[in-house]
Amino acid sequence: MYNKEENPRVPIVVTGNDFSTLYAPLIRDGRMEKFYWAPTRDDRIGVCKGIFQTDNVSDESVVKIVDTFPGQSIDFFGALRARVYDDEVRKWVTSTGIENIGKKLVNSRDGPVTFEQPKMTVEKLLEYGHMLVQEQDNVKRVQLADTYMSQAALGDANQDAMKTGTFYGKGAQQGTLPVPAGCTDQTAKNFDPTARSDDGSCLYTF
Repeated sequence: MYNKEENPRVPIVVTGNDFSTLYAPLIRDGRMEKFYWAPTRDDRIGVCKGIFQTDNVSDESVVKIVDTFPGQSIDFFGALRARVYDDEVRKWVTSTGIENIGKKLVNSRDGPVTFEQPKMTVEKLLEYGHMLVQEQDNVKRVQLADTYMSQAALGDANQDAMKTGTFYGKGAQQGTLPVPAGCTDQTAKNFDPTARSDDGSCLYTF
């Protein structure tokens, strides 16, 4: 005899950035309904108004900031606000001195460190926004450079040659004298292929 009593289904709502890291049967179709939140312009403006609500940033300034960076995530605008407070912390560290920070933070008689609320202007927030965009571009540029170097045919050929010890450098390839591994320049006047320095490389003078 099986228990014919039906168990009520309990809806569970979760939020996350990347559900691909969850247990696969848990997120399969039919087990979980997935919704991707793509905020509209009005959604982004409403969220950003909440972010800057306690900083006396006008609604017009928030709209201008959102429209200036239309392709950025919500976290981007939170990072703008954090940058302003980071500046205040840096000023405090500079005025206090690194050697006195411990006395101010650990068991200080003056109590916890307090900061005055920084003044946020649309000009300053836009400046930090463009700085963040430049940082993003730098990261993308480095990633593209790494991808190019790892996937380029010449880069792979050189890497394989280095592993097998057949790559000595451009200078050695142009010469006729046999050059041991690590010696890349045959233009040296006093070249001694048998001599070695402390690190094992060749010794030669110009």
